This record gives sequence, structure tokens and C-alpha cells, in this order.
Amino acid sequence: MAAWLEVEIAVCESWAERGLIPAEALAEIKDKAAFDVARVLEIEKKTRHDVIAFLTNVGEHVGEPSKYIHYGMTSSDMLDTGLGLQLRMASDILLLDLRHLLGVLKKRALEHKDTVMIGRSHGIHAEPITFGLKLAVWCFEVARDIERLERGREAVAVGQISGVVGTYAMIPPDIEEEVCHKLGLTPAPASTQVVQRDRHAEFMGTLAVIASTIEKMAVEVRHLQRTEVLEAEEAFKPGQKGSSAMPHKRNPIISERMCGQARIIRANAMVAFENNALWHERDISHSSAERVILPDSTILLDYMLYKWANTMDNLLVYPERMLQNLWSSYGLVFSQSVLLKLIDKGLSREEAYKVVQTGAMKAWQDKTSFKDLLLHDETVRASLTEAELESCFDPSRYLENTGVVFARLEKLDA
Repeated sequence: MAAWLEVEIAVCESWAERGLIPAEALAEIKDKAAFDVARVLEIEKKTRHDVIAFLTNVGEHVGEPSKYIHYGMTSSDMLDTGLGLQLRMASDILLLDLRHLLGVLKKRALEHKDTVMIGRSHGIHAEPITFGLKLAVWCFEVARDIERLERGREAVAVGQISGVVGTYAMIPPDIEEEVCHKLGLTPAPASTQVVQRDRHAEFMGTLAVIASTIEKMAVEVRHLQRTEVLEAEEAFKPGQKGSSAMPHKRNPIISERMCGQARIIRANAMVAFENNALWHERDISHSSAERVILPDSTILLDYMLYKWANTMDNLLVYPERMLQNLWSSYGLVFSQSVLLKLIDKGLSREEAYKVVQTGAMKAWQDKTSFKDLLLHDETVRASLTEAELESCFDPSRYLENTGVVFARLEKLDA
């Protein structure tokens, strides 16, 4: 309602500049204009119209000059322009949250740029990476989320003062331009009786993408905290309890919470897309839904960003366990290095692949050292020295070029 009143007073000021509202009436409006939420709700019980109830209550405060308030306007001129103000302010809060999260992730990425761990594809050991590299990937995604939200903010920081079907029949277009300029909004280039809802669908879609980014990170932490993995873990505070039945439990409750809450925002985004198709110049099927999805989603995402930044800032990381897991697959993760070394020595790719895969399958089946099996393979011994084979099993070999990612990360504003 404060945003509504701001819009109404801005329109009155523009009318006054054109002589429609006397200076003394404008001064009285600006001095007395106010509202009482309880009184507005009381009036609405009778009028069954929130805008009329609001304007009636403002009129009770202003008195006779209130006849000039809402002059030439329709409800959505006030509602949608006020909503533009609210969404702009909400976006600014969320952008601060995102930049804070990016700063936390960047700090931890640089902290762990040399913390070696196994990379996984399909949930299966692939090749060595570092924990910092994993976090660096997240940093750049959050940076893209910031860019997305800046565009989403621009899409919804829009106002309209164009009358009942957008024709400016009762209010000139230059008033719309002036009012939006005063309020820091962009005037809609064309409207019906509402600002078009593709804008709000874009905004909500952006919130859903950001929520999915948080979920992506949370799913990874949930995996890394599994007992069989235990490479990282949410901080567990003194006195915290994990289970009513099992005193030993330390569960990834924040990560799981993030995943559940991301589903809410995605579902709300679908509602925003449904809101885009209205009858003719307008109906209000979007209105009731927006009163839920817009505040709920912005408030929820603010919470998620705050909570996740705190979780990542305090995340417990276990480098020794990461190395244990890397070597738990008997050295199989170095298979590509051996494959390429054999190709360099003159074997065809097909022949080299067969030799390496045969050894890998046997190492997995027999639970024995992949390197030892290769040392006893005639084809490998004929092609590689022991030192050359040994070099293939050095994790640092896989990380020689990751510095370029961290150089890019250093330049990323957080």
C-alpha cells in the first residue's frame, strides 16, 4: 500500500504541473495522504474491491482534495506500477544476496584450488579434479545468475499510467513517462489495462534458475556427505541433534531443505507462465496467483541464498578422505593417461584401448592394483618403461592446466 500511495502522489504531482490540481490541493494531499491497513480491510469487506477500499481510506485522511487522487487512472495503473517498485526493490535485495554467495564460493574455491579429489561422471569415478575447481564452476554459474537477475529486474521495473484499456484516453502519455521517471521505472511502451505478464514470467523464470543453481550445489553436498563418500559435510553445531531415534546421525539437512524449496520456486514459475495469457485487454486471473507467487518466491529465494552462503562458508572439507576415495578404485582413474601414452608410443587407438580396458576390468574384478597388472602386461612392458608408466599415475598430470580457470576466477567480481 505504501507503493500504491507513492504512485498516486506521483500522478497527482504531474497533474498539478499541468494545472489540473491546484497547488494548495496538492500540498494538502502530500501532507495528509496516509492509510491504515486495518481500516482498508474493514472497508474492503463491504466494497469487495481492494483498490477502492484503499482509495476510500486515503480519502478519509485527505478530505476534499482527495477527489483529485486517481484522476484518469484505472486500478492496474496503480497496482502494476506499484508492483514494479516492489519487484525492483526485491531484485536489489536478491542481487546483494547473490553477490555475497559468489564471494563465499570464490573464497572457498581459491582455498581449495589444490585440494585433489576424484571427479565423477554418472556417479562413477572418472579422473582427478580439485575441490576448488568444482567450486569455481559454481562461481561462474552464480555470476551468470547475477546477470540473469539484472535482466529480470529490468524486465519488471516497469510502470504504466495508460487508463482502462491502455489508450491514454483520460490521461496523457507524458504523465506516464514523468511518473515512471520519478519512480525510477521504465514506462511500458504499450499496455492494455495491465503491464504484460511475459515480463513477470521472465522474472519468475529467473528466480527458478537461481533456485536450481542452489539445488545443484546442494545435491552435490548431499552426495559428498554420504557415509560411503564423506568428502565434505555440513557443519554440525554443539547440541545439534540429527535424529530422534539414532544419536549418531549427522544429516545434510540444509542441503535437503534447499532442494525442497527449489521445487516451490520452480512450481511458482510455472504459474507465472500460465498468467501470461489473459482475456482480451485484461482479466484478473493473474492477480490472485501473483499475490502468492511473487512475495513467496522472492522471500523464499532471499532465505535460500542467505542460508546457502552460510552453509558453504562453514562447509567441512576432508582432503584426506578425498585422496582415499580417489585411490579406492585401484588406480583405474588413470586409464586415459595410460591409453594416450601407449598411442604416443605407436600403438593404434583400438589396440591400446583393448590393452588398457582388459587390465582395468581385471583390476576391478580382482580388486587389485591396476598399475601392477599393467606392469606385467607384455604389450605395456614392450612399449613403456616403468618410469613412464609410473608417471601416468600422478594426479598432478591431470591438473596442469586448471590454473587458467582460477586465473579467470580471480578476475571475477564478487
